Amino acid sequence: MRRVILLHGNGNSTGNDNWFPYIKTGLSDLDIICETPDLPDAELARSKFWFPYFKDVLKIGADDLVIGHSSGALAILKYAEENKIGASVLVGTYYTDLGYEDERTSGYFDTPWDWEKIKINQNWTAIFASTDDPYIPIAEPRYIRDKLGSTYFEFDDRGHFGGETHPMLELPELLEFLRSKLA
Repeated sequence: MRRVILLHGNGNSTGNDNWFPYIKTGLSDLDIICETPDLPDAELARSKFWFPYFKDVLKIGADDLVIGHSSGALAILKYAEENKIGASVLVGTYYTDLGYEDERTSGYFDTPWDWEKIKINQNWTAIFASTDDPYIPIAEPRYIRDKLGSTYFEFDDRGHFGGETHPMLELPELLEFLRSKLA
């Protein structure tokens, strides 16, 4: 992989939230570019703003490992339907609108999922999920795991891997996994 890009979720998240700085620092000795951009439309994370940003500004491509948290994970899944990426790590991921109006208007649920294309357009996927996530039922990441044949890490005490419910400044299991894949 040429580059690692970390994509935050919605709700006015930023590229410096949660465990992003920890991962960026932890990968610094591997001589890999690690980017943690502040994405546009951070409140709603709508695809009509994010996809052009992914393509035209970040230029996400076949040599990039993309790590997405929450809406960032959802976005990279949908982006991979039509675009080659190197690989993805999905943290706190889902594939339905979860009954939230803001999610319905994001644009990610306007067309059916094409799991085969998502799988073909990248080399591998990994998922980090927690059974105590207050927003995402564990059936969501398990379903994605089964559709994509992802490497899968399930916890029972990580909540949504950050945010108000489970503030998290480190994610050592993710760093260890990344170092093993990228070394």
